[in-house]
Amino acid sequence: MTGARRRRAALAVLSGSVLLVVMDMTVLNVALPAISRDLRPDSVQLLWIVDVYSLVLAGLLVTASALGDRWGRRRTLLTGFALFGLASFAALAADAPGSLIAVRAALGVGGAFMLAAAAVVWLLTPRGLDLSASHH
Repeated sequence: MTGARRRRAALAVLSGSVLLVVMDMTVLNVALPAISRDLRPDSVQLLWIVDVYSLVLAGLLVTASALGDRWGRRRTLLTGFALFGLASFAALAADAPGSLIAVRAALGVGGAFMLAAAAVVWLLTPRGLDLSASHH
């Protein structure tokens, strides 16, 4: 694989991971009416369902970045993808507000690992993943 292809592949993976993290922050708002109807959360539980993801993600970004320095960014990114994927499937089985809150917190952990690894890889890659062919 040539250098330009590797950079494009890296950009696709990094962009995909950031897209997943950001999409999960917003897509829940579309599902709130159905979640409220099915799980019948009270107002405090509904608030936690919405906010726990962002709180956990933001709270763990520095820790996830530090783990990325120790484990390696690729392993951190793959761990984040694995946690995020497992938690996404667990969300399908959530049958109570408390279990959905826990699953959303787990999604935040996976999202923090993915976002931290993606940001650090982007910043530390020479020329910031310059995709132009003219830099050679």
